[in-house]
Amino acid sequence: MAGSKATFDGTDRFEEPVFSAVIRPHRSLSPQGFRIVMMLVCLTSLVASIPFIVMGFWPVAGFFGLDFLGLYIAFRVSYRQGDAFELLELTPIRLLFRKVSPKGEVKDWQFNPLWTRLDRTIDDEYGMQQLALTSRSDHVVIARDLSPPERETLAEALGRALADVKRGY
Repeated sequence: MAGSKATFDGTDRFEEPVFSAVIRPHRSLSPQGFRIVMMLVCLTSLVASIPFIVMGFWPVAGFFGLDFLGLYIAFRVSYRQGDAFELLELTPIRLLFRKVSPKGEVKDWQFNPLWTRLDRTIDDEYGMQQLALTSRSDHVVIARDLSPPERETLAEALGRALADVKRGY
């Protein structure tokens, strides 16, 4: 191992992550909350459709059922989209950005940390709107699923880690 320093456990210190983050889309409703909401919507639809059935307007009950089905499908699609994530991993010799789609498709970008910078697009009223990794001709937008304050926090932490790597770790 000429030219590289090994740690006590035998791993190369240049392969150890200096910074690592997993970015997932925010889901405000837990699975238990989803079940509760769906039971309440079902119960409300059932109770609201009873007078229409009694009056002989039974097709109205079907439309209440369609509303319930539409809401259920929308929540399921939203939860499936929540399976997507982004991974940022910085070592002294590379910066890996991995984007995993809800279907499990993986796309990787690797950057040399010495040539990589963070580009920020900031709106005075709304905060940081976009964060991107730029290295030579490569430009990749990251952290799309974060809110502007969360994006700013990530940018500060990743910026410090990149600066540490550039100074020699």
